[in-house]
Amino acid sequence: MRSRRHMGLVAAVATLMAAAPLSTIFEQWTWLIQCTITVALIAGAATLARTARAPVWAQALTMLVTLLLALTWLFPSGEEFAGLLPWTGTLEHFGALLTQSGDDVRTYAVPVPDGDPLLFVAVLGIGAVAVMVDLVVVGLRRPALAGLPMLAIYSVPVAVYTASVSFLPFVVGAMGFLWLLVADKVDSVRRFGRRFTGDGRDVDVWEPSPLAAAGRRLAIVGVLVAVALPVAVPGMTSGLLARLNSGSGDGVGLGDGSGRPGRINLFAALQGQLRQNNLVTFARVTTTDPDPFYLRFAVADDVTSEGFKSRSPQGRNLRQLQDPREAPRAGVSYEQYSAEVQITDDYQMQFAPLYGQPISTDGLDSQWQYDPNQQVIFSSRATARSKDYRFDFVRANYTEEALRAAPAPDPDNLETKRFTTVPSVRQVQTQVNSLITGESTTYDKVMAIYRFFSVANNFRYELQTEGGTSGEDIVNFLTNRKGYCQQYAATMAWMVRAAGIPARVAFGFTNGTTRENGAMVLTNLNLHAWTEVYFGPEYGWVPFDATPRAGVPGAVRPNYAPDPDAPRVTPSATPSGSAGPGSDDPSDLPGREDPGGNEALPSAPPPTLPRWPFYTGGAILLAVLLLGMPAFRRSRLRHRRNTATVAAADLSPGTATVLPTSEAARRSRAHAHAAWDELIDTMVDYKVPIDRTETPRATAERLAHAELRGDSTGAVDGVRLLGQAEERARYARSPLSGPGLSEAVRTVRRGLASRASRRTRLAAALFPPSVLERWRGRVVDVSTGIVTSLSRIRERMGRLSPRRLLTNRAR
Repeated sequence: MRSRRHMGLVAAVATLMAAAPLSTIFEQWTWLIQCTITVALIAGAATLARTARAPVWAQALTMLVTLLLALTWLFPSGEEFAGLLPWTGTLEHFGALLTQSGDDVRTYAVPVPDGDPLLFVAVLGIGAVAVMVDLVVVGLRRPALAGLPMLAIYSVPVAVYTASVSFLPFVVGAMGFLWLLVADKVDSVRRFGRRFTGDGRDVDVWEPSPLAAAGRRLAIVGVLVAVALPVAVPGMTSGLLARLNSGSGDGVGLGDGSGRPGRINLFAALQGQLRQNNLVTFARVTTTDPDPFYLRFAVADDVTSEGFKSRSPQGRNLRQLQDPREAPRAGVSYEQYSAEVQITDDYQMQFAPLYGQPISTDGLDSQWQYDPNQQVIFSSRATARSKDYRFDFVRANYTEEALRAAPAPDPDNLETKRFTTVPSVRQVQTQVNSLITGESTTYDKVMAIYRFFSVANNFRYELQTEGGTSGEDIVNFLTNRKGYCQQYAATMAWMVRAAGIPARVAFGFTNGTTRENGAMVLTNLNLHAWTEVYFGPEYGWVPFDATPRAGVPGAVRPNYAPDPDAPRVTPSATPSGSAGPGSDDPSDLPGREDPGGNEALPSAPPPTLPRWPFYTGGAILLAVLLLGMPAFRRSRLRHRRNTATVAAADLSPGTATVLPTSEAARRSRAHAHAAWDELIDTMVDYKVPIDRTETPRATAERLAHAELRGDSTGAVDGVRLLGQAEERARYARSPLSGPGLSEAVRTVRRGLASRASRRTRLAAALFPPSVLERWRGRVVDVSTGIVTSLSRIRERMGRLSPRRLLTNRAR
């Protein structure tokens, strides 16, 4: 009965280890806490059922009831009896959670937030697997079959997370399954009797044997092969090799290889791309819009203490796109255009760039969705790499009069609160209040903040930013007033929010200044960020670009937000939505020249040294240190024994003896033992058989006649001297004292090495068996001590068993 309880505990822990791949699906670790509670309750219920000697079907029923109670407690509906027991509306609540989980699966991208529907499915699934594993392992005594439900857990993240699941969760689950098999076999041997090594010798359960060592080696090799095989097999590009080779947002590609739309650090990706010295082409775009605005692919609308972050988009099918002209807005004109986009291999994000508001698409399959709130096309299972697609879109044109007539945002509205929330920074709020003083409309307040970012106020475009001592990045930027689009867009959005107006940061490409067969060529230098301000449902999100135009190739300035560094022009001078004064040709921009007809490159800082060589060197150094520990330990032990034998030679030169009661005699015995121990370790290192029942003289004679026969280096005399010294130190009243023990050990070592194979000599030098066997023995001793202590604790706890107490009382 005790062994069955032990196997039930191992089955529960192995189930939790097999659930490790779920860590790639959820954002936080709430699922693990809830699954641990559920599995622990199921294991406890199964243990109580077995203690009561219930049949297998009763054990299964007990665990299922426990799973239901655990789900009722963790996911209450408010209609439970006494808050714990399921009641009338509990099952209906569970059904609603299952239905909502299906919608969440189609809505959220990996990793998903900790919502009750998806957590309920995870806990229900892990609990059901725990019940099956316990029945198979303990009830049916077939632990190998437990691998099927455990493998089903791993198949879930592999199916929904196509960007590849890390190999570490697989290793954790595999080790749990192997532990389950080993525990069952050890338990079987313990119930059967004793274990055999394979050569007829029986050993204890916890004593190492060649068969057990071979089994452990095969298990480790199997796990390593399972991890390394996807790397070696051609075509498996979503495995470990692809993850190691994928960029982190600051390399050639924009993605981080994680397969999480909206989860990458868009600011870090933008910064890394703009700092690249080489020119990388991301897309080629052809559009019927004669004066297009920026090609947009993502937004960041969630603000934390670290700045703006991007949320996971939630979308609908591309066939459900809506035409904004169906609900026209006063003062807003609409124009329909089309565009064709050719994405290169270097663009690896899960967002499809687009203009305006799309009304139809062609070339994007069912894996792609549209988020009407963020106004982005995204996919949770594919990237836009090498995509060619076409879409029709509607562009909205605004006038100053229309935006000025927009109603003020309602401060009590939930959407307004959501997009106006920013951390409280006194310096920023003071600056905003001074700018919007006297402005009455939303548009005038936004324009006051927009005009603040001008050359007249000492703002400059530079890729090399400066730090500060304020402790706030936004305060440092407003103090130094030097940065690029990342700082300008985020700072303006922050300040607009501080004024009580919803705002967010958008990411995309400016218009390309290079043409190839009529298509704009968009490179990493066209990557850009700008601010979008919400003017209510009548107008939606309106873009404002506060970055100095002189630093951005292909920049666009609409009429309602002209360049603050250029003279104001009348609206009739340029068409609606044009760039304002001048054209978009970079030759018109101050401080920029493009004599070759291609895009001019902004100055970039010198490239920084990559970090991977340091990490690789550190890993190699650590591996060398770990692998060199046995050899280092053997060297130190040999040096200590050699020092002892040298000291023995210094005691009394010649062959004179000393009284056994003197201190010199005691030291002579210790030094003879040290020399003999070094000889024994040398024999172990060079695989010379050792018989512990032999006397020192017999061992020395066996070496002289069998291993060192015909040696002309004095090894035979040396081993006989060592045998005589050890024998005198053990049994004689007068130990042998004099020089020669250290030299005798070295001579014998050279003699044994000369007769050993090259492989044996290499192993003796790098991984000396004498040290490894001594360490292994200590591990076995410690583990045996732990097992013995645990057995005593279980035995003492068993004395408190209610069944035993009732039995003793009955007697």
